[in-house]
Amino acid sequence: MLTGLTALALGVSVLAATAVQAADKGLIGIAMPTKSSARWISDGESMVKQFEAAGYETDLQYAEDDIPNQLAQIENMITKGVDVLVIAAIDGTTLSNALENAHYAGIKTIAYDRLIRDSEYVDYYATFDNFKVGVQQATSLVEGLKARFPDAKPWNVELFGGSPDDNNAYFFYDGAMSVLQPLIDSGEINIVSGQTGMDTVGTLRWDGAVAQARMDNLLSAHYTDTQLHGALAPYDGLSIGILSSLKGVGYGSGDLPMPIVTGQDAELQSIKSIIAGEQYSTIFKDTRELAGVTVGMVDALLQGGEPKINDTSTYDNGVKVIPSYLLEPVPVDGSNYEKIVIESGYHSKDDL
Repeated sequence: MLTGLTALALGVSVLAATAVQAADKGLIGIAMPTKSSARWISDGESMVKQFEAAGYETDLQYAEDDIPNQLAQIENMITKGVDVLVIAAIDGTTLSNALENAHYAGIKTIAYDRLIRDSEYVDYYATFDNFKVGVQQATSLVEGLKARFPDAKPWNVELFGGSPDDNNAYFFYDGAMSVLQPLIDSGEINIVSGQTGMDTVGTLRWDGAVAQARMDNLLSAHYTDTQLHGALAPYDGLSIGILSSLKGVGYGSGDLPMPIVTGQDAELQSIKSIIAGEQYSTIFKDTRELAGVTVGMVDALLQGGEPKINDTSTYDNGVKVIPSYLLEPVPVDGSNYEKIVIESGYHSKDDL
């Protein structure tokens, strides 16, 4: 018969053995693009937390938007012997050789949020419905124009796109234009500068300073005697730069209303801006859920199961269609930010 102390010691040893066994499930390499965006910091933290809770070790690396740095980090992960690579690519066209090396080392690759192109060695893709993100941004833009400028048709609007080396940027833009192009064709929306198309309106590396400088140029070239009513911005970091440019010439003060400016990622600064009546809207993509889907994919791969997917047709990377799981994005504005981003625990009231 076991004494109390002996039973306690045995229980502790069993728990310790279980923990060691859990920690031995595998090593996951996580390559993130940059810490300059709060969104990517949240993604990395969520994945580390959920992978470790599932019994995996992690190697999380940020490349600070430096392509050679990200390549070196991924190669180091391969050399280190990770079991799976989870990659949010800086440039989705530059990883073919690295992924081939990973494949022949027996390492699976999951593209995280950004599609990796031109490689047959991308196994799965976890992301949001990116075309729908663009549809929601443009829909919010039009709703805002109707509410703030009901008698101002045609509405004067300028378009901003994401980084041309990020495959998602084209889905965002195409989704938005599926809503806006009919209104442009009918004359309800006027692109005063005439600048359209990702080759013209794209913003390399999603750089807010680049967006701000472009808006400065648009305002000085086309809006000295004309009022701007709206700007399609696909990401909060660009939105903040655009708003800085607008405020610099007097929008949002006196009798010059702030144009309708959209965004994406529900970053803290943009939620504060929405509360202040500056940025009109953003798109919430719960990175905790995306991390959870990714952890589930990895766990299935390494435990002999089949990863859960819900899309087998949308994401062709130039070599093959990548089996994907698409999560639902959620539009956020002044009417629902408390319910969506505070009640969900994504941001706290104290943060705001």
